[in-house]
Amino acid sequence: MGWIISKYLTTAGLVVLISEVAKRSDKLGALIAALPMVTVLTLIWLAVEKAPQEKIANHAYLTFWYVLPTLPMFLAFPWLLPKVGFVFSLAGSALLTLVCFAITVKVAAGFGVQLWFK
Repeated sequence: MGWIISKYLTTAGLVVLISEVAKRSDKLGALIAALPMVTVLTLIWLAVEKAPQEKIANHAYLTFWYVLPTLPMFLAFPWLLPKVGFVFSLAGSALLTLVCFAITVKVAAGFGVQLWFK
């Protein structure tokens, strides 16, 4: 149980750290947030918990494909924000991400990558 609590505290602490840095510096906060720290932590947790190497490698590979449809959101959100406010910008960006995800699923299938959940 202590292991799970330490995982939660480490991961949550990372999110709090990033938000605190972002309050002080937009650029540094964005840089830290853009680093794949959550993915790296997940890979570490999987390795420490003795997950098979194939599972760890598969996680990293699939993360690549799942990150792609989120990228347009980071351009749409700041463009929408002054026009429609925070809530609608967030909702519109989330909707855009879903559309991009559907497109990515189709494109990835052409590469033999199955992203849709069974």
